[in-house]
Amino acid sequence: MNKIYYLASCDTCRKIIKSLPKSDSLVFHDIKQNPITSEELEIMGQLAGSFEALFSRKAQLYKSLDLKNTALTEADFKSYILSHYTFLSRPVFVIDDKIYIGNSQKVILEVHKALS
Repeated sequence: MNKIYYLASCDTCRKIIKSLPKSDSLVFHDIKQNPITSEELEIMGQLAGSFEALFSRKAQLYKSLDLKNTALTEADFKSYILSHYTFLSRPVFVIDDKIYIGNSQKVILEVHKALS
């Protein structure tokens, strides 16, 4: 199953979604309305190679909790992502058992190719 994990209130996510080729095989998962489960995060972590790869250091909570001055472990990254949606880098696409994380132009181009 092809899936996008995104935040509906995020302008960048909305812009990316608008640009996607039409695909009936893509399931949309708003992480604020429907938080990701531990099982979903496990799968994403395996595909990404680590939970750190899925972790957003741009989140306001990251700054307000002063996490940059804390040595975070893989268990910490997983725990923070599960505790609040803002810690997940967005969007995350899982397409044909490959993962695409973030909103860089390179990643979005790869997503477009994978969906075409």
